[in-house]
Amino acid sequence: MPTLLANDKLLARLVAFDTTSRNSNLPLADFLADYLDRPGVAIARNPSADGTKTNLVVRVGPELDPNRRDGLVLSGHMDVVPAEEPEWRSDPFTLTDAGDRWIARGACDMKGFVALAANRLARVAAKPPVYPLMLLFTYDEEIGTLGARRFVETDASAAHLPRRAVIGEPTSLRAVRMHKGHLKLRLTFHGTAAHSGYPHLGVNAIEPAGKAIVALSRLRETLERERGSHAEAFPEVPYVALNVAQIAGGVATNIVPDRCVLDVGIRVLPGMAGNELAERVREAVAEALGGTPFALEVSGESPPLLLDANSDIHRAVCDAVHQRDTQSVSFATDAGWFQTAGMECVIFGPGTIEVAHKPNESLPKDEFARADALLEGLVHRFCEQRA
Repeated sequence: MPTLLANDKLLARLVAFDTTSRNSNLPLADFLADYLDRPGVAIARNPSADGTKTNLVVRVGPELDPNRRDGLVLSGHMDVVPAEEPEWRSDPFTLTDAGDRWIARGACDMKGFVALAANRLARVAAKPPVYPLMLLFTYDEEIGTLGARRFVETDASAAHLPRRAVIGEPTSLRAVRMHKGHLKLRLTFHGTAAHSGYPHLGVNAIEPAGKAIVALSRLRETLERERGSHAEAFPEVPYVALNVAQIAGGVATNIVPDRCVLDVGIRVLPGMAGNELAERVREAVAEALGGTPFALEVSGESPPLLLDANSDIHRAVCDAVHQRDTQSVSFATDAGWFQTAGMECVIFGPGTIEVAHKPNESLPKDEFARADALLEGLVHRFCEQRA
């Protein structure tokens, strides 16, 4: 049986794997599977379509009662963002002791939580709980919650996990019950290539794209004036935020461009439907183009999260940290997809999003230790006590 590592030692092992989203996460998944391979522990994989990545599902305790769905899920993503900034003062894939904090890529977002969750299950395995404790570690959260979506859409067990879940994104140990979603749209405009000296022989694809950008700017202004459901929970940006993020078209200045692509991102408020916003984009662009054809596709989607303030998992976390207010964040997480599988997800973990995705990403040691104690209490409440 693998030796149980101290939390910081396990974190050091995890950050040493370069799981930047462009890379495979299989080496890290293999390590975690080996580390958690103990008596009474069941381990399963949910691979990506091409097999180069995988979600990892780990259970200790009895099989789930599908009618009650008791127990608890601890979930984190295994991938990290790139660490190529010149401002790094140490090797980003070596855990560095900075006195009151640990520094490494992923220390905060979110291998610190993954280490705590893995060790919590390993400790519980010595005395199996009354209700199942499960780990759900995903791939490619950073590039669009791809692993979470793959899991809920392809794995039959997704609808049979414990109902309650803690998603360990860095929240400075505050319970978050709402976040915006992120809808990604791609608009494609086609033309006909020609020598720019003979423009009458071609059709410029960038020109309708320019009209579409103007129309999207007007739609953005309209959305900023609207106040949808739960807008009050996002005081900094209390509206649906639309961003014309990327444009690509043309190959040379002496060629009439035959193709142009616009990528648009929309931050969706909880309770709103992404397909309805996509239709508003389609209508705005169609009106501006006056019959010129174009294509619109959903290139990615991370649904918003809305958890009932009175759900027992939210109340339990709030009670543990003496929190009385509602917290929300404007970034998307795997919880949006897990919610579609009937799970009640609270976002809660050590570290702050303010240092995530930046050079010298850090995790305060005191929050790391406190988070471990808080998770111990939650596991005891939902897995080790009879209802």
